[in-house]
Amino acid sequence: QVDLMESGGGSVQAGGSLRLSCAASESVVRVNTMGYYRQTPGKQRELVADITLGGTADYADSVKGRFTISRDNAKNTIYLQMDSLKPEDSGVYYCYAARLQYYDHRLEYDVYGQGTQVTVSS
Repeated sequence: QVDLMESGGGSVQAGGSLRLSCAASESVVRVNTMGYYRQTPGKQRELVADITLGGTADYADSVKGRFTISRDNAKNTIYLQMDSLKPEDSGVYYCYAARLQYYDHRLEYDVYGQGTQVTVSS
């Protein structure tokens, strides 16, 4: 079972845009805070942006003003619009959910998606 399904990503030239999506499984009734982490070779995984169930968003300083995170609570889906991309934005982006609540009353914490590659060329 895949709890978080990611889509989007790919390759783009610097200055371009990409949009990532992450949807929770249909067996999930509610997700609280969701976001994206970024992993680049030789570096620790870093938080790019996250958004609470109420819609409060937070961003890493390096992406403020360029990335926008949003969510559709009815679909348990988040979106990350990435504009004015830079080569240093390249990496594997992992969707994250702090807590998944399932219809069968199970709770899962700190869940990550499978990751999607973003490559920005100069």
